[in-house]
Amino acid sequence: MDALITLLILALAVVLFITSVLPPEVVGLLAMGLLMASGVLSPAEALAGFASPAVITLLAMFALSAGLFRSGALDRLRELMGGNRMKQPRQLIQLFVVAIGPLAGILANTPIVATLIPVVEAWCQRRGLSPSRLLLPLSTATILGGTLTLIGTSTNLLANDLSRSVGEEMGFNGGLQLFTLTPIALPLYVLGGAYLIWVAPHLLPERNRDGLELLASLSRDGYLTEVEVPADSILVGQTLHNSRLQRRFDVDVLELQRGGERFSPPFADRVLSGGDRLLLRCSRADLLRLQQEHTVSLAAPASSGEQGVEGTATQRMVEVLLPAGSFLAGASLRELRFRQRFNATVIALRRGQELVRERLGQVVLRAGDVLLLQAPLDSLRGLQASSDLVVMDKIEHELPATAKKYPTILIGLTVLVVSGLGIMPLVAAACLGVVAMVVVGSLRPGDLQQAVRWELILLVGSLYGFSTALVKTGLAGEMATRLVAWTGDWPAYGVLVTIYLITTLTTEVMSNAAAVVLWLPVAARIGLDLQIDPMACVVCIVFAASWSFITPFGYQTNLMVFGPGGYRIQDMVRYGAPLTILATLLVPLLTVWRFGL
Repeated sequence: MDALITLLILALAVVLFITSVLPPEVVGLLAMGLLMASGVLSPAEALAGFASPAVITLLAMFALSAGLFRSGALDRLRELMGGNRMKQPRQLIQLFVVAIGPLAGILANTPIVATLIPVVEAWCQRRGLSPSRLLLPLSTATILGGTLTLIGTSTNLLANDLSRSVGEEMGFNGGLQLFTLTPIALPLYVLGGAYLIWVAPHLLPERNRDGLELLASLSRDGYLTEVEVPADSILVGQTLHNSRLQRRFDVDVLELQRGGERFSPPFADRVLSGGDRLLLRCSRADLLRLQQEHTVSLAAPASSGEQGVEGTATQRMVEVLLPAGSFLAGASLRELRFRQRFNATVIALRRGQELVRERLGQVVLRAGDVLLLQAPLDSLRGLQASSDLVVMDKIEHELPATAKKYPTILIGLTVLVVSGLGIMPLVAAACLGVVAMVVVGSLRPGDLQQAVRWELILLVGSLYGFSTALVKTGLAGEMATRLVAWTGDWPAYGVLVTIYLITTLTTEVMSNAAAVVLWLPVAARIGLDLQIDPMACVVCIVFAASWSFITPFGYQTNLMVFGPGGYRIQDMVRYGAPLTILATLLVPLLTVWRFGL
C-alpha cells in the first residue's frame, strides 16, 4: 500500500514539475507533506534532508561564493572581458572555456553567470553584435565546469549525500570525494570547450539585435513621451491619484518637471499645475486620446540648458533580469506593488523574443523575464544587493576596490586544500571558511542570508525524503527489476548509456535535483543486480542531471540567459542536441574506463 501511495505522489510531483503549475520548491514541499501525512515517512525521515551534509555544505558554499564576489576577487576577470583586448566573439568564448568554466568548479555557477551577463551585453553593444552569440556558451561553460569537482553544483552535493544513505540501505559504500568526478569531467570539458569554440558559433542565431537598443526603440515607437499640462487641462489642481489618469489609460508617469525642479515617483499626491511637464510611458493610441481630450499636449523640445531624463544625475534606465528562484516570479507587478517596493518604474518587459509594453501591471512575471526600469541611482544600488533581480547594466563606472581580496582568496583555497586532502570533511571546511570570511570582513553577518538561494535549499531538503521513500517501500527495487529485465544481457556500457539517457531527459523537463532523487536509488539497485559497481551508476546520474543543454528549464543558468539572449526553444535544441548526444555516448564510456568495468 505504501508503494502505491508513493507512486501516486511521485506521479503528481512529476506532472507538477513538467507543467510548472507550482514552483519546484513548492512541489517538493507538497510531496514531503503528503509522504508524512500518508504515513509513508515519519517526520524525522521526511525532514532529514534539511539537516543533511549536502544542504549545510550548500548553504556554506553560497556564502563562500558571495564573499569571493564581493571582495573583488573576480574584478580582474571582469575588466579583461570588458576591455579592448577581446576583439572577436571567439576570443571571448575562449576566455569562457579557459577561465570561467574552471571557476565554476569551485564557485556556484549561478552568481558567476549573473555577474557576467551585463559584462557580455556591454561588450556586444559596443561592437554591434547580438548577445545571443555569446550568452549560451557562457552558461554551457559554467555547466561543464560545475562537474570538475564535487562542490561545483548542488546536484553533485545532493548525489553525494544520497549515495551514502542509499548505500547504507542497500549494502554498498556510497559517497564521492572532492575530485572523484575529475578524471571523467576533465577530458569531457576539453571536448566541450572545443565544441564551444569551433562548432557553437555556427549553430547560434543572430537574435535580438534590436533589443540592444531597447530604450531607443521604445522612444522611437512613442512609448516614452514628454508632455505638458495645459493651463485649462482637467488635471490642473488635481493630484495624479485623484485624476484617475493612470486608471483610465495604460499610462505610467515616470517624472514630473516643474520649473527647474524634477520630481521622481512616488508623487501620486502632488497637485499638478499648468505648465508642468510629465514623462509618460504610454501607447500611441492612449497619447492620441489624451491629446484629443486636451488633457495634455506634446511638450516642446527642452532648451539647450536643460538636461534630458537620461542625463539627470539621479535617474537611470537599466535592464534587470528575474533569475530562477526569484520570489517575484508568479505574481503581477500590481500584486507585488513593484513601484512602491523598489522605488522603480517598469517601462517594458522582454520575454524571449516577445516585447510587452502595454498593461504591464497585469502581466504575471516569470523567471528569465527582462524588465526595463527607470529608478533613482540609490534605488538601483539597492537592487544590486537583491537576490531577486539581477541588474544587467553597470551602475558605477569603476569596479570597487577592496583590501579583502587576497585574504578571501586564501580562505577559499584553504577550504579546497583541507577538504581535498581529507584533513577534514568538506562540510566542516566550508563552515569554517564562512566564519573566517566574516572575521576578516569579506562578509558581514547580514550578507549570509542574502547570499543563500533559499528556493534551492527548500527544493533539495524537501526532495531528499523521496529517495528514502523509494527505497523504503521497495519501489526503487521494482523499477530497477523492470529495467534489469530489459537490459540484463547488455554490457555495462549499454546499461550506463540507458541510465544516462533516462536521467538527462528527465532533467530537461524537471529540475536536476528531482532527476537525481528519482533515479539515483533505481540506478544503484540496477548496478547491484547486474554486478556493476553502483557508484559507476551514481556518477552517470550526476553528469546526466547536471548537464542540461537543450531546454532553458533543466538548469538555472540556461534560464538566466534565455531572455537576455532572445533565444527560442528551437535555438537551444539545435545548439544543445549535438552536445547532449556526445555526452550520452562518452560519459558512460569514460565511466567504464574509470571503474574498470
